[in-house]
Amino acid sequence: MDFKQLAGLYKDELLDNVIPFWTKYSPDNQFGGYFTCLERDGEVFDTDKFIWLQGRQVWMFSMLYNRVEKRQEWLDMALLGAEFLKKHGHDGNFNWYFSVTRDGKPLVQPYNIFSYTFATMAFAQLSIATGNDEYAQIAKKTFDLIIEKQDNPKSQWNKLYPGTRELKGFSLPMILCNLALEVEHLIDKELIDKTIDICLHEVMDVFYQEENGLILESVTPEGKFCDSFEGRLVNPGHILEAMWFIMDLGVKLSRKDIVDKAVKIALNAAEYGWDKEFGGIFYFMDIKGYPTQQLEWDQKLWWVHIESAITMLKAYQLTGSKEALAWFEKIHTYAWDKFKDKDHPEWFGYLNRRGEVLLSLKGGKWKGCFHVPRGLYQCWQILDKLK
Repeated sequence: MDFKQLAGLYKDELLDNVIPFWTKYSPDNQFGGYFTCLERDGEVFDTDKFIWLQGRQVWMFSMLYNRVEKRQEWLDMALLGAEFLKKHGHDGNFNWYFSVTRDGKPLVQPYNIFSYTFATMAFAQLSIATGNDEYAQIAKKTFDLIIEKQDNPKSQWNKLYPGTRELKGFSLPMILCNLALEVEHLIDKELIDKTIDICLHEVMDVFYQEENGLILESVTPEGKFCDSFEGRLVNPGHILEAMWFIMDLGVKLSRKDIVDKAVKIALNAAEYGWDKEFGGIFYFMDIKGYPTQQLEWDQKLWWVHIESAITMLKAYQLTGSKEALAWFEKIHTYAWDKFKDKDHPEWFGYLNRRGEVLLSLKGGKWKGCFHVPRGLYQCWQILDKLK
C-alpha cells in the first residue's frame, strides 16, 4: 500500500472537492448560519437549521483554519455560523435548541444534548482561531451544562415513564471522550481528568460486554444488560467511531493497555457488523440476533464507514496491527466506490443494503459538513505519517 499516494488522495478530496462544496452552497449570507439540506448538485431543498449541524460546521472550518492553513475564507465561514448560533441557537442561558427556522426562530426545544456538545466543540475551536474570550466563555458555560445534565440529558423533555425501565445511553460518554480533548485548553484540569476517567470507565467497562467483545447502546443505570429492543441494540459504527476517540485518550494518558483494548474491540465490531453478502457495515443489529425495531437496520451509512476507516488506520499506526490495516483497505475500497459521487462534489450518505444510493442528498437533517471532511482530514494526517 502506497501511504503517500493515499495521503494525497484524502487531502485532495478534502481540499479540492468536499470543502469547496460546503463553501459554495451552504452559507446563508442573508440570515447567517448554514443551509445543510443540500441536493446532489448543491441545491437547497429545505431552509431549517439544525443546531448540532451548525455547530459541527463551525468546528470544521475553525479546525481547518487552526490546523491546515490560515485561510480567511475558512475563518469567515466559521464566524458566519458562530454568530448565528450566538444570537439564535439557544434560549439565552445556553440551552441549545435542536432546530430553528432560517431566520432563527426556535422550532424544537433544547431536548438534545448533542446540540450542546457540538456548540461546545464549535466555540472552543473558534476561540483558538480568534482569541475571542466571548467564544471561550460560551464553550465553558455549555460544557458545564453538559456535565450537569449527564444523568438526565433530555431533562424535562424525556418522554419515558420514570421508574419502570431506566436505561442510560452510550452516545454521551462516547462523545465526551472526544469533547474532553477538544476543550481541555479551556476547562479546569481536574474536571477534564475526572471526565476522562468516568467516560473511559463507562465506555470500556460498563457498556462493553466481555462475553461478546462488543459495546451495547444502552444498559441499566447499574450497568446491567436489559433484554429489550433498546437493551439488545448494537450500533457497529458507534463502536468503531468511539474506539478512535479511546485510542486518542490512550495516547494522551500513555496507556498502551487502553489502545490495545480499543483495537481489539474495533476488530470485533468490524467483523460482527460487516455484511458478508453485500459488503459494508450494517447500521443497527440485535445482540441476540432478533429483528431490530429500526426498519433502516440494513442501510449502509456514510459516517459509519468513514469513521471506521479512521479507526482502523489509527489502530495500524499505533499498534502495527496487520488485521487493522486489512480492514482499512476493505472499508476504504467500499467507501470510495459506493459513497463518493463520481459526477458531483461531496459524498452520498445513505445506501441500501446492496450499496445502491437511497437518497440523492449531500446534506440534510442528520448529514452535514462533518463526518466526511473530518474523516478525510484524519486519514490524510495519519497516512502522511506512515512509512
